[in-house]
Formats: sequence, structure tokens, C-alpha cells
Amino acid sequence: MTTPPMTTDLTLPARATWRDYLALTKPKVISLLLWTTVTAMFMAAQGWPGLWLLLVVSLSGYMSAGSAGVFNMIIDRDIDLKMARTARRPTSSGLISMRDAAVFGAALQVLSFLMLWFWATPLAAWMSLCGFVFYVVIYTMWLKRTTWHNIVIGGAAGCFPPLVGWAAVTGDLNLFAGYLFAIVFFWTPVHFWALALMIKEEYREVGIPMLPVVHGDRMTVIQILLYAVYTLVLSLMPVYFGAVGWLYFVSGALLGGWLLWLSYGLYRHVMGGGVIERKVTLPLYLYSMLYLALLFLAGALDRVLLS
Repeated sequence: MTTPPMTTDLTLPARATWRDYLALTKPKVISLLLWTTVTAMFMAAQGWPGLWLLLVVSLSGYMSAGSAGVFNMIIDRDIDLKMARTARRPTSSGLISMRDAAVFGAALQVLSFLMLWFWATPLAAWMSLCGFVFYVVIYTMWLKRTTWHNIVIGGAAGCFPPLVGWAAVTGDLNLFAGYLFAIVFFWTPVHFWALALMIKEEYREVGIPMLPVVHGDRMTVIQILLYAVYTLVLSLMPVYFGAVGWLYFVSGALLGGWLLWLSYGLYRHVMGGGVIERKVTLPLYLYSMLYLALLFLAGALDRVLLS
């Protein structure tokens, strides 16, 4: 009689791959940031900024924003573990250790800074670093867990990419670059509060004081509508001092008008007693991303074709 071979249920622990490290950088989030960076380069150059510079800024911009994403996952690991949509992140699952993630994130940031300093301009390097510090320290470590103003103030971190693109081309910043910063600043609450309305219960469970959690749906839709108005008005201001022409003006008016209309529709729904549902809020959330991408594209085309 032969003895059957012994079996075991022991399996080797999963090892992180390059895809897991890529996931740490939040590539889906970075795409819109990179878009505002690149289009700002075309606006600043009023034409083709050069292939080498475009590649350098794009790669270093991804690395810097990715580094911020890495440290955000490290700091927020305790929160991510409690939320279904983030529990499988490499840091939350333990696939990548905190130490390895920190080394990876730091390396990305150092390399990004050096690339911008030597192959673009020092000002672009500093603007990129400012965005990183604002996101990791001001937003993630301080504001996110302490006040519902976290998105309003902390959202400034996402406003630096256009400044990086502009500074990389010109070596300085002007009034129009400042308006690009301000447009993203006032657009951010519209975008993120639309998302916060959809997942407010997740934020409530982990103790994050997002506006819908602290002050409710009505106050949130009022604020969204106000910031949509601010965004529309501010986005058209560069036309007044001649930085852009009719192409940008028409595009900005139409795009901003639709953003305002969707915000007003959400406002009417909630103020009329309607409950927040994904199908009600999702159109504004998705369009807000398209709005910013198309607005910056319109600015680039206007400056390149009509300058």
C-alpha cells in the first residue's frame, strides 16, 4: 500500500509588482493634473514648447504628483482600511510596506525636482515642490481630518500644475498664470463636493469632516452652486485684459454655462426635497472633469492659433 503524497495549504505571500507601485501613484487622478500642466505650457509658449521640454515636464510632473499620492496613501492607511473603495490599495492590504512606499515616494519627488531644476527652470521645480508640500502636509496631514474647509483650502495643491507648466516655459509667472491657478482653485469644490455627496456615508464612518457630513446636503449644494458661479466668472476674466481671444471666450462661456446649469439642477433637486442618489450627482461630477480639460484645451488653442 502506497502512502499518498503530503499536501499543504501554505502558499508563498504575494509580492508587489511594478503595477502595484504604479497604483501607489494614483494614475487616474494624475491624468487631469498633467493635462493642465501641458496645456499651460502651450499657453505660455503661444505655440509648440519643444519636445524635450514637454517630455521632461510631463515625466517629472507625473513623478511629483505620484509622490504626493504615495505619501497620501501612507498617511491615510488607517482610513483606507475602513473604506471599501480603498481597502485594496497596496499600502492598505500590506502588499507594499510603509517603509518601501516611503522610499519609493521620496525617490520620485527628489528625481522630479532635479529634472525640473536642471532641464526646465528652477521656478518650475519650486512650484512642483510647493504643490507636493501643500497636498501632503497642508491637506492630508492637517486639514483633511480637522475641518470641512479641507477641500477649499487644501484644493490649492491641485492648482500648482499649471504654474509648473508655465514656469517651465517662461521661467516666471504672470497675471494669466495666476488666473489659471485661480480657475482650478474655485473649480475644485464643485468637483470634489459632488463626489463627497455620493460617498458621504463612507466619510462619516471614518470621521472625515467633509461638507455634506458636517453641514448636510442643502448647504453643500448651495456652496457648489456658488463656486460654479465663481468659476464661470473667473474663467472669463482673462478675456478682459486681452490674454485670450474669442475662441476661449465662447468655449469658456458655453462650458461654464453647462457647469452652472448642472450645479443648479442639483441645487433644485436637493432644495426641493429630493434625496442624493448616484444618478443625480454623477453627471456633475463627471462633467466637472471634462469641463476643466476642455477649458484648458480652449485656452491652449486660442493662444496658439489666434496669438
